[in-house]
Amino acid sequence: MFRLKSRYKDHVGGKRIFLPILSAFIVLCYLAAFAWYFVYGFGDGQDLDEDTGDLPAITYFASPPAPSPVIMIRENVSDIAQNIPPAVKVRGLYVAAWFASEARMAHYIEICDTTEINALVIDVKDDLGQITFVTDTEGLSGTSVNIIHDIERTILTLKNHGIYTIARIVCFNDPVWSSAHPELAIHNTMGELWRDGRGNTWLDPYNTDSWDYIAAVSREAARIGFDEIQLDYVRFPSDGNLGAIDYGSAGATKSKAEIISEFVAYIRAVLAEEGVRLSADVFGIIAISNVDAENIGQDMGLLLNSADYLCPMIYPSHFANKRQNGTGQIINDVLFEAPDLEPYDVVYNILLGVSDHLDADSVQAVIRPYLQDFTASYLDEGYYQVYTAAQVLEQINAVYDAGFDEWIIWNHISVYSEDAFEAVD
Repeated sequence: MFRLKSRYKDHVGGKRIFLPILSAFIVLCYLAAFAWYFVYGFGDGQDLDEDTGDLPAITYFASPPAPSPVIMIRENVSDIAQNIPPAVKVRGLYVAAWFASEARMAHYIEICDTTEINALVIDVKDDLGQITFVTDTEGLSGTSVNIIHDIERTILTLKNHGIYTIARIVCFNDPVWSSAHPELAIHNTMGELWRDGRGNTWLDPYNTDSWDYIAAVSREAARIGFDEIQLDYVRFPSDGNLGAIDYGSAGATKSKAEIISEFVAYIRAVLAEEGVRLSADVFGIIAISNVDAENIGQDMGLLLNSADYLCPMIYPSHFANKRQNGTGQIINDVLFEAPDLEPYDVVYNILLGVSDHLDADSVQAVIRPYLQDFTASYLDEGYYQVYTAAQVLEQINAVYDAGFDEWIIWNHISVYSEDAFEAVD
């Protein structure tokens, strides 16, 4: 059994002025983080330069294509522990940690009670590297903060309403643990901590010692009572000075895709002992671009056999448009010059690309895409639209038409177009 050393130590005594200064500093940090959260949003998939490939002849759908008969959803996920409960067909929403305390959950519970929404994805380890609730578990207390108050009571309340609970855990993008444990971090060729385009340091996926911390957080989420653990940023960096990274000799022994799939399989085995399933968020582009898959280490074929669920993030706004690269994005031999304006066709065609990786003769991960419910106003005028219930419903229908039946909706401030969700009694 591994032991994790806390980054922080308890201190007693000192000058009286120290505690007020420290308290003020913590408050300022929280305010800064909250401001960043609302301005920029969090979640993976926002910083990948999409590859367009060679341009074929331009074709557009006059009407939505017929559903593919090849796609088969495998109901029975390959369980590797007898105590894993039956699978749930998830129709879910992401809930940021700031909105996940019990007092603030009433609205999301009402949505689940009155519509088809039956699952909530809640931040347990966020993009800042923080564990979002206070824990005294050895090795985790030093990185935990009191964002979600009384998380165990919150999870119990959700379960009493029949809501499926998913813990979102950001993996290798971790400026807290990688700074506190530089021996586990990605370094540059000068031997210094490497930083991405936002200034964040990362854990090195090649260093398997870094896996144990993520495994410990996953176990903690399972102990609290989450039904499923969802890994985000389960990849190598995609922005910043990537050429300056030095992965050492480990980078020459295995490909990025191999190490990421081994990591996911490792966490899955850990969670199987806890009777909890594992999902992994992946870029939607990897279904159609081998270049991007190799750069970030997310290989669709390998990951389909490493996780219980794969969640490709198919946000139309995140695919390249003509203003950005001069051409647009080719998806399934279709050129999209302004993908954000065509949410149905983008989601449908990406999922056709996903289906090409599925093997009907073997049990693989269930596909559960993330869909967009936010307005990408940071794009140039004419290349984005205001997303309302209509655009969300188009994406949901595209999921069904492509032969899949699970989905999660993403909005970084957890405000949703509720009219898109089917009402239930």
